[in-house]
Parts: sequence; structure tokens; C-alpha cells
Amino acid sequence: MNKKYKLIDGDLSLWVLLALLAIFSFFPVFSASSNLAYVVGEGTPWYYLFKHMVILIFGFGFMIGVHKIPYQYFKAISILSLPVVVLLLIYTASQGTVIDGANASRWIRIPFVGFSFQTSTLASVVLMIYVAHYLSKNYENPQSFKDSILPLWLPVFIVVSLILPSNLSTAALISMMVFMLAFLGGYPIRYLGVMIGCALLLALLFVLSAKAFPDLIPNRVDTWVSRIESFSQPDDQSVDNYQVERAKIAIATGGVTGLGVGKSVMKNFLPQSSSDFIYAIIIEEFGLLGGIGLIFSYLLILFRIMVIANRTTSVFGKLVVIGVGIPIIFQAMINMGVALQVLPVTGQTLPMVSSGGTSAWMTCVAFGVILSVSSAYYKKEEQTEPKASNEDNPLAILSETI
Repeated sequence: MNKKYKLIDGDLSLWVLLALLAIFSFFPVFSASSNLAYVVGEGTPWYYLFKHMVILIFGFGFMIGVHKIPYQYFKAISILSLPVVVLLLIYTASQGTVIDGANASRWIRIPFVGFSFQTSTLASVVLMIYVAHYLSKNYENPQSFKDSILPLWLPVFIVVSLILPSNLSTAALISMMVFMLAFLGGYPIRYLGVMIGCALLLALLFVLSAKAFPDLIPNRVDTWVSRIESFSQPDDQSVDNYQVERAKIAIATGGVTGLGVGKSVMKNFLPQSSSDFIYAIIIEEFGLLGGIGLIFSYLLILFRIMVIANRTTSVFGKLVVIGVGIPIIFQAMINMGVALQVLPVTGQTLPMVSSGGTSAWMTCVAFGVILSVSSAYYKKEEQTEPKASNEDNPLAILSETI
């Protein structure tokens, strides 16, 4: 990269795409937040716009800081962070039933700042990096099925099990990505099939246990069932169908060119207009052209992710880029699929566009990891630093020995 770009390194095209997507997000968030401001009676649209702007500024700060870290160091970081993540998930799951009307088993309330942190998003990024490290370490000499149970599948099982009761869609997405990485990382297919079968069996046992003992995990399985039933029965008068129907009206109203920025009507009737259903508001205001343009933007990001993964010669680099990058694209497609009634309601936000804190920050951290890998390619650096430069760096020493 040209020396004049001192603050950022790596894939400039990806930087530009992310910056444009973040700038675009100001318009729908400002418009849709009027629902919270005037209908719910919380704050003003300018407050939510400023909050969203601050979140993205910090997010890009995290992205810049993370992408400056040599990506090989993330091996050690993931190993050191995984026990912390598990403890955070346990603490999160042990909280009460609600925080401000929401399921508290998804968030940790940070004292003194009035901010809630969704631990599953952090767990997803850390686990993907850890799995990529394990698979790359054993790529040339794969371990047997027995040897991989404790170092690979036990951490995956613990993390997914702690997330599953409160967030089915995130747990399913993590599981799918782990299996995809295992396949790409050369894990034996016959063993992978066994693990997929075990995962389905454990999921079934969880559902049956929750139905048999409803006081153990109140409402969650019933919520999943009701969402699937609402999706399969569009005429059902449920809360989820209410939101989907309003989203469909917004999409139909938008037409080809849209009503114009800030002129959405359905934002006043969609409870999650600035987060889960923001794509419907975007089409209402920017039309079919805006909706297709947003899809094209995510496809361009996917293209840059695949380019970066293809260019790096490191197995760990390839796997970690795919592991933290592809879930972001999946999340975007799930969010848009819900608004279009292609998928049942899941609660997944639109990356880099929806309002929110933790999800946006972890998305930026994930892109920081991807840009760190691309930075190593552009700088023509070796995978390991000279020993003389690492003598005083414990993290670098640990990364080289694991």
C-alpha cells in the first residue's frame, strides 16, 4: 500500500466499502429511530443518530487497532480469550429473566455507563479464530477423531451450549461455520459427519428437555416454535407476523425508486424498524434500486473477503478470514431474508447498518482481523518475525510455539 496511508493498511477496497456502508447507515438509522423517539417516547432522532455515529467511530477505532496486530498473534489471543469468553457466557446465562423487557441471558450490563454487552457476538469471533488455529496447526498431520475431541469439539460444544438457550440463530450460525471450517481445514469427512449427527441429536434432546421441564428454560423453545409456526402460517395474528406484514407493506410502498430519505411511513409501525427490520425501511425510502444496491455491497465485501483468503499463503490466514468473514455476510442475508419473509424472524441485525453496539463493534473487530491478514500480504511479510525482535514480546513467543 502507498506510504501516504499511514493509519490504515491492507485491502483498500474493503476499507472503502466498509466506510461507504457505515456512512450510508446514518440515513436509515436517523429516519427509523423516529419510531423510538415519538412513538415509544425515548430520546430524539438526533440522539439515536449521534449514538449510532459514536458507536461506528469507536468500531472503526477497534478495526484500526486490531488490523495493526500481526494476524499470527491471534492464535495466542484466541487461546487466552476462550476461557474468559466461557466465563462471560456462564455469567450472562446466570442473570435474571429480563433487562428493560429483553431476555437478559443475552447481555451483560456494564456498570456506570448504562451499556449492555452481548457476549455471544464476542464468543463467535473468538471461537472462529480458535478453530481456525487448531485446524491450521493440524492441517499437514491431522489428528485422529479421539485426539480432536478435547482440544477442538469440547470448546465448541461448551460455547454453543451456553448460547443456544437464549439465541438459537447465533448458535446455529456458529455451528454451521465450525463445520464449514472443519471441512475446509481438511478434517476427515467421516468424522465430521459423526459430529454433525451428534450436534443434531443434542439439539433434539435440548428441545425435548425444555418441553418436559419448562421452568428450566422458560419461553425460549415456545418462542422458536411460535416463530416457525408464524412463518409457515402467514395469516396467523402473531407479533412476528405483525412485524413481517408491516415490513412487506414498506417494501411494496417503496416501489422502484422509493419515497425518499426520511419519508418512510411504516417506520412508525415497526417496533424494530432501526435494527431487525431496517432493510424494509431502506427499500421503502430508497426503493428496489436501493435494496439491490445494498445486496450488491455485501456481495462486493464477500468478494474482497474471498480475494484476501485466496491471496494469503498461510492456512491459518485463509481459515481465519473465512471463519470471521463469512458469518457477517450470512447475518446480512438472514436479516434481509426475514424482512422479505423468506426466513422466519430471528433477531439478527444488518451488519454495519442497523443501530446497536456490541454487534457493530464485533463486526468491526472481525473485519480488523481480516484486514490484518490482508495487510501481511501487501507488506510482503513473513509469517514469523525474526527471533531477535520477539525476545521481549511474550505474545509473539506464545504464538510461535502453539
